[in-house]
Parts: sequence; C-alpha cells; structure tokens
Amino acid sequence: MLNRRELFRSAAAGSAALVLPSLTRADDAKGFALPKLPYAFDALEPVIDAKTMEIHHGKHHQAYVDNLNKALASKPELLAKSIVELVRDWKKLPADLQAPVRNNGGGHLNHTWFWQMMKKDGGAPKGELAKAIDASFGSLDGFKKEFATAATTQFGSGWAWLVKGKEKPLAVVKTPNQDNPVTDGQAVLLGCDVWEHAYYLKYQNKRADYVNAWFSVVNWDFVAELFAAK
Repeated sequence: MLNRRELFRSAAAGSAALVLPSLTRADDAKGFALPKLPYAFDALEPVIDAKTMEIHHGKHHQAYVDNLNKALASKPELLAKSIVELVRDWKKLPADLQAPVRNNGGGHLNHTWFWQMMKKDGGAPKGELAKAIDASFGSLDGFKKEFATAATTQFGSGWAWLVKGKEKPLAVVKTPNQDNPVTDGQAVLLGCDVWEHAYYLKYQNKRADYVNAWFSVVNWDFVAELFAAK
C-alpha cells in the first residue's frame, strides 16, 4: 500500500508530473492489489453503515482490481506503471485496453483515494485551504452547495470532485462512471462516490441525503495536504 507522501503527490500531480509514485504498483507482475481501509468498516457510522463499507470495499473495489489485472495480464510491462499513469493516459493505450483501464483502472484509483478522503468527525477546512474555498465559492456553505449540486445532478453513476482550479484556486467538476479528473490534467483534492452501491443500503434513492451527510466525514486535513502538495 502506498504511503501518505506518495498518495499526496499522486493526487496533486495531474498531467504535469514527470515522475509519479507507485500507488499500489504491481508486485512481481502479480498485478495491482486492494489497499486496506484506513479504518474499521463501522468507523464512519452513522453516515456510512458497516455493511455498505464492507461490500463497497471488499466486493466492488476488489472487482475493479481483479478485472484490471485480468485486462493487463497480456501486457506485463504496463504493470510497471502506477495506476495514476495508466488512468491519466488511458487514451494512449492500445485500443483493446482503453475501456478496461478507463473503467476498472479508474475504479481502482478513485476508490483508493476515496477511502483516504474520509474519516470520523472530519472537521472543517483550515488555513490556506479555507482561504481558497472562500475565494472560490464565497464560503464553505457555498462550496457545499456547488459540490452537492454536482453530486446530485450527475446522471446515473459517477463522481463529484473538488480540484485545483484555473481561474480560481479551486473548482468543482463531475465525471461519469469511473472517470477521473487526472485524465483531463486536473489535480484531485476530494471526491464523492455517487454510484448507488455507495449509499443505497442506507439512503435508498435519496442521493441528496447521502451527500449532505457525507460532508461530515470529509477528511479535511487530508484535503489540505493535497492542496499544499506541489
């Protein structure tokens, strides 16, 4: 499993980095591995229930890892790349690998970051991150409103993201399915999974309730470190 410094650098790198960290790079060509959760299955209750976390991590994320390894079995040289590199550059891969890496590689990358972006009693943004949020969205509430709108209006499955901005310090974007902003050269700071498997056992079709509750488990210290990374 990647260490924290590697994770910060990889999330903040976007398309500009020349050297990217391993991020669960394959071990002896055995393939990518499912990272361990940084907390117990029930750690985020009542926002995310233990059964949802267990299935989400052990079944859904594991399936992305297994399917990615299967797709790359005939191209062992690609296992030397980090998952960030693969997802960032999936359009440059052979045609038969583009969809598997986009979908399953994206699923692996998105979830590896997602687990780290949450913790019990996540607190609130501070320091330079808080200033950037105010400059970009007017206030923390302004950010939450824009982010929640992106999350709830993503048609079907997908993600809402906070990324480093161009015109302003920060921006909110959304992606379908398991796409990731790194493919578009954006530096990821925070992501919310709005696939139904992320919330349906507890919230059923009430995605907005899930998103609003989810803000309370955002790991703002982690987001701040990503924001500070060069």
